[in-house]
Amino acid sequence: MVVLAGGALAALETDTVRSFGAGVWWALSLVTTVGFVGGTPTTTAGRVIAALLMVFGFALLALTTAAIASLFVREDESPVERREAAFEAQAIAELRALHERLDRLERAWSADAERPAAG
Repeated sequence: MVVLAGGALAALETDTVRSFGAGVWWALSLVTTVGFVGGTPTTTAGRVIAALLMVFGFALLALTTAAIASLFVREDESPVERREAAFEAQAIAELRALHERLDRLERAWSADAERPAAG
């Protein structure tokens, strides 16, 4: 994006940007949120490109910050996730044990109900 914008700025902003290299430098300064290197754009198209570069740079900075922050959050949540997984495994094991016990009780009750009454 910086290279394309640098070429576009060099083509559109001939008074402000003298060469392709200067255009790339100008675009890079906008993307890194430093600001304008030299003069401001004089054409509408140059202003639009500059505005897009500024927004892109801000978004890139925000995404990079969010990605780094998510690494720290993920590390902090790892012990919690392990405890939750262990709790879920224990709960499932207890539910299975209760289900087996209930099955045994139902079979015993059915067997008692089928026997003739003594007496």
